[in-house]
Amino acid sequence: MNFLAGLVAGGVSAAAATSVKTAHASDDSLHPVHGHWPHRDSFWKGFDHKSLRRGFEVYRQVCSTCHSLKFLAFRNLVGVTHTEAQAKMIAATYEVQDGPNDEGDMFDRPGKLFDYFPKPYPNDETARFGNGGALPPDLSCLVKARHGEENYVYSILTGYREAPAGIAVRAGLHYNPYFPGGTMGMAPPLSDGLVEYEDGTPATVSQMAKDVSNFLGWCSEPETDERKRAGVKTLGICAAAFLMAGYWKRFRFSLFKSRKITWVK
Repeated sequence: MNFLAGLVAGGVSAAAATSVKTAHASDDSLHPVHGHWPHRDSFWKGFDHKSLRRGFEVYRQVCSTCHSLKFLAFRNLVGVTHTEAQAKMIAATYEVQDGPNDEGDMFDRPGKLFDYFPKPYPNDETARFGNGGALPPDLSCLVKARHGEENYVYSILTGYREAPAGIAVRAGLHYNPYFPGGTMGMAPPLSDGLVEYEDGTPATVSQMAKDVSNFLGWCSEPETDERKRAGVKTLGICAAAFLMAGYWKRFRFSLFKSRKITWVK
């Protein structure tokens, strides 16, 4: 007797048996909320570059104290969030280890455009020691590595709340229903007015979460806008070639295809 027949024989109807669903052990967190991201919603739209600039400020002033951005160089900011002169000024505010010098020693120097963003910790062990044993992940490709992409980051940043009755949260952890397991070691990083935007945008938690999620989405795929522009150009060339080929077949080649050749004795 199969499973369905056994349920029916035991007094459970077939309709109720077909409604049985499988429970997965990984389903221990809420699905990320769905937000509006123009670069995801439409092929014809790119990143909101004003939001990218604001998101960089959130990362620089808040996230960079714990999280690295090791695959992004200062030169990547040029033409996206800042001008070349502004990117050089930003790079110069960082100390980058270089060397060895003529004496064989390593030394620190101001950053340059070709440098990558320095890590906040010298190694993973130091990072774990400073964060209660948890290793802050690198944010360079975080958006592409998480289900929900920008929605996941936004939900995590805005999802902190008091644990419901019946759920015990250990000391040093914080309840967040969007994080797998429901608890995480990172304290709520954002609060209203934490960052002062250059363009005067009110720095609410939701606004900062949206901007930094947008910025991290760009970090994961900095070539997105260029790829879309190349796609539009390719589609335009293909369309022109299709029209030319159709014209040639209809008005030029058709004369040769439809003509009749006869032999006269």
